[in-house]
Amino acid sequence: MKSPSAKPQSGEDLQARLSLVERLLSSDPAQADAQAAELLLAVPGQPMALLFQGIARRLMGNPASAIEILRPLCESWPDAPLPHLQLGLCLRETGDNEAAVQSMRRAVAINSDFSDAWLALADLLTAMADTAGADEAFGMYIRHSMREPRLLEAAAALRENRNGEAESLLRNHLDLHPNDIAALCMLADVLDRVPDRHDRLDEAEALLKRCLELAPSYARARHNYAVVVLRQNRAPAALKETDRLLADEPKNPDFRKLKAAILVRLREYEESIRICEGLLDENPNQPTVWTSLGHMLKSIGRREDCVEAYRKAIALAPHFGEPYWSLANLKTFQIADPELESMRVQLEKRDLGDEDGTHFHFAIGKALEDRGEFAESFRHYAEANRLRLKNNPYNADELTDHLRRCIALFTAELFADRGSCGASATDPIFILGLPRSGSTLVEQILSSHSAVEGTMELPDIAAIAKSLDTSKSGPDESKYPEALANMGQDALRELGHSYIEQTRVQRKLGTPFFIDKMPNNFAHVGLIHLILPNARIVDVRRHPLACGLSLFKEHFARAQNFSYSLEEIGRYYRTYVELMAHFDAVLPGRVHRVIYESLVNDTEVEVRRLLESCGLPFEESCLNFYENKRAVSTASSEQVRTPIFRKGLDHWRHYEPWLDPLKAQLGSLVETYAASPEHS
Repeated sequence: MKSPSAKPQSGEDLQARLSLVERLLSSDPAQADAQAAELLLAVPGQPMALLFQGIARRLMGNPASAIEILRPLCESWPDAPLPHLQLGLCLRETGDNEAAVQSMRRAVAINSDFSDAWLALADLLTAMADTAGADEAFGMYIRHSMREPRLLEAAAALRENRNGEAESLLRNHLDLHPNDIAALCMLADVLDRVPDRHDRLDEAEALLKRCLELAPSYARARHNYAVVVLRQNRAPAALKETDRLLADEPKNPDFRKLKAAILVRLREYEESIRICEGLLDENPNQPTVWTSLGHMLKSIGRREDCVEAYRKAIALAPHFGEPYWSLANLKTFQIADPELESMRVQLEKRDLGDEDGTHFHFAIGKALEDRGEFAESFRHYAEANRLRLKNNPYNADELTDHLRRCIALFTAELFADRGSCGASATDPIFILGLPRSGSTLVEQILSSHSAVEGTMELPDIAAIAKSLDTSKSGPDESKYPEALANMGQDALRELGHSYIEQTRVQRKLGTPFFIDKMPNNFAHVGLIHLILPNARIVDVRRHPLACGLSLFKEHFARAQNFSYSLEEIGRYYRTYVELMAHFDAVLPGRVHRVIYESLVNDTEVEVRRLLESCGLPFEESCLNFYENKRAVSTASSEQVRTPIFRKGLDHWRHYEPWLDPLKAQLGSLVETYAASPEHS
């Protein structure tokens, strides 16, 4: 057998022994050092053996010894970038940062594509507080980093929706390279893909914030940071980041699209439409932009232009499901036969993704419903919901646990003790309940009053609840809602003032009152009462089979994951009614309830009751709510622009043969849902 120090017999033999040393570097640097020494006895001065020996000694914690090997190697092998990088790493470890910078700069001067060297240089300059230099080096790293096998593997997993694998790869990589901004940005992207997980969004935001601390010029990170901030409903902050991007690249289409989306959240529809129209003037072949434009036109009531925009998107991308569903979701619109046939053709394609398939099934369900083909319509609705639930799992136990904890915490005694707490503002009118319960109609009626401004579904109460839950770090510290029990008058008042200030950006008309219509705020009635005791609260309730079916037929862009199963809808409705009954008991008369069926059957009486509960004088305009030209962004935007039609109350009966899972969960609520102090 050949001894380790024997002279290599051939080039292949030498390469094999060098490969062995290289493999040992990551697992056993001491053995790599020994093997390199043996090889150097056989082939004195062999450059790769010297390089590996220098790396091995650095990894063994002996950078001074490594420098003694690497410095002369760099002099004898001046055009090889890797020895210069390794020398720089050793110099940094000995504290000679200036020399380390020079060595790393020499490495990237030899090979400007050397992403590892750019990252090491950026890391070092960050440690030296050279922000501008680090930003520039990080920029060069980003330019070349996606050639790195480690990141390419994670990127491939992301493209194929293997999110768990991508996350694992990226976290392992970041354990070794915590300042790799490309990996930080990619990991944030993975975390942002999980809907309704606030902890994941919080981590994504933190990762992107770290990216921007390291590399302020990293445009992709800033764009993604703005998106994540917008996902958390902080539109003004997202707009600030986007305007910063546009200051550098005013024509960038991605930045302009993002600004248009943010402006919609801020109810600046006309400016948002102007941006989209400008993008389409420059390049009309953008189906996603046509679809977004259609959504905006729908919100402000430009129905014909909206339909035209959706149909242009369809013509450009027949496989794109969203504009078909958007057409179908114009509640007063009927899909034409050619469009229905086109959707059926698309569903037969094997490469159709789940998201497009979900849109097509929802849209076909609506088209068949309009044609009276209810059995086939329900089959498509059920398949759409199956696809949604597969990719958006729902944990019903969270709401059940929240109900239990609210009932335990929010007692009549607690509210009596906190009677004078909270901000004194009377401005807000909260409309809550369940989605598809008629809350948009109630909002339209109230916003038709001269003293009331309608806004949109505001996320601020949920954000306050989240902040109370996530601000506690210790295992023994109270979470939300229990944290409220420990808050004094000043803290509760400050939360109320904070809400008023946060929502001010949504108020355009200067009216004394404004509406916060967020159905899911039923879970936060206790919070609302404690921080805003003078605010009005209106609960809108609809027959559970009508409401449940309407939820099942609706494709929500995000959230409302409970709505993709008839069983879960029934359980959710039951929990909602139980929680509201508790607040009726401990805060008698605090919540005004509107029963949708009563509103439809006896509109004027119910409208007068509603206005009286809000302390508003009757105005005829509230009965003519369909003449209100304000922007409406919910699924009911078309319906609330028409007079009330009573014939729709029992439409759910067409689907009754398939509603047994919903009925089973609801039990007696099918008959008693309207029972309350006002409707018993």
